[in-house]
Amino acid sequence: MASVIITGGGIIGLCSAKFLNEAGFDVTILEKGDLTDGCSFGNAGMIVPSHFIPLAAPGMVQQGIKWMFNSKSPFYVKPSLSADLFSWGIKFLKHANAKHAERSAVPLRDISLLSKRLYEDLDSNGGFEFGLEKKGILMFYKTEKAGEEEAHLATKAKELGLDMAVLSPEQCRELQPGLKLDVLGAVHYKCDAHVYPNQLITGLVNVLESRGVKIVRGHEVSRIETAGNRISAVYSGNEKWSGDHYIISGGSWSPSLARLAGLKIPLLPGKGYSFMVKEPEKRMHIPALLAEARVAITPMNGSLRYGGTMEIDKINNRINMNRVRGIVEAVPAYFPELNIDVPAEKDIWFGFRPSSPDGLPYIGRSRKYSNMIIATGHGMMGLSLGPASGKLVSQVINEEKTDIDIAAFLPDRFS
Repeated sequence: MASVIITGGGIIGLCSAKFLNEAGFDVTILEKGDLTDGCSFGNAGMIVPSHFIPLAAPGMVQQGIKWMFNSKSPFYVKPSLSADLFSWGIKFLKHANAKHAERSAVPLRDISLLSKRLYEDLDSNGGFEFGLEKKGILMFYKTEKAGEEEAHLATKAKELGLDMAVLSPEQCRELQPGLKLDVLGAVHYKCDAHVYPNQLITGLVNVLESRGVKIVRGHEVSRIETAGNRISAVYSGNEKWSGDHYIISGGSWSPSLARLAGLKIPLLPGKGYSFMVKEPEKRMHIPALLAEARVAITPMNGSLRYGGTMEIDKINNRINMNRVRGIVEAVPAYFPELNIDVPAEKDIWFGFRPSSPDGLPYIGRSRKYSNMIIATGHGMMGLSLGPASGKLVSQVINEEKTDIDIAAFLPDRFS
């Protein structure tokens, strides 16, 4: 039985383990934390085929510059003399254009639809509940400019075969009758869905361990041993693990893992925040995105999870309360009766989205090492794309034809 060592136990690593285990591989996951501190655990839980426009998109540079001077804004790049930030920024600038967005739409659509189908299969046959709801997502807007942008997006989505509908305020109220709205309208992303991430991660871990997948918690990889064009072993301290294949799926920690093998993965961490508020009235049953504020609200387990912001910075444990206040203050402008308090720091979750400069994930075999696969860089869509990424990783290792074309996601595309 061939063996696989996976470095990183987030949603990408767990899903890779699932499909590799089902294909007959002996799988070991090395995870630096305890599996509850990853970016997938506390995010908004949205499955988003609607998100076929990458972060590196037209107008993002100009909008980002405006947001730089607002401490409560949804996007922020911390100025730094870091060579990694400079290199990432140059690549981002190069890709933030209409041609790149057009070129990326089909690959992002295809991987998202594959992932949604695999989530549906997991819901039917996985043996555990994780709160899958296929009600779509409502993108609310308050300004005519945002409405025009969303209508244009809906038109493009329909050309790609995705189900979206532009709604009037009255139609919005019919869908969310228990919620007072102050909006000009919304686009209903009918193609989208949502899950409860905490249940998903816990359920996956339980199933994998019951099937013999070894998950080694609290072990950060500190050294990678190579022999010619192959990885021969990885180490955590003095402990050694050897396998036939190796996967780097360490999220925002992937660049440091790759450097241990002499590889460079252009990727920066984008910090996001979330917090939960009890909602016994259950006034919201369809997840919401607030177009201008870039805030996500998802009903989960009798509560609402509020999330947002993207801070491009070094990995750190600071909580920027101004960013959290920005989330809190944005909500009543759309939903006047959802007056929430700023949460205490202890109740705020934060995670680091692994953000590539072109807004596309890295999925594929390294050119330098024949037995190393890279699976990271999913940005804000890690949970959404987890099952598809895991299936594709398994197919690459098995040397099978992949379900979709992964040329746009190859990890050496910036080399």
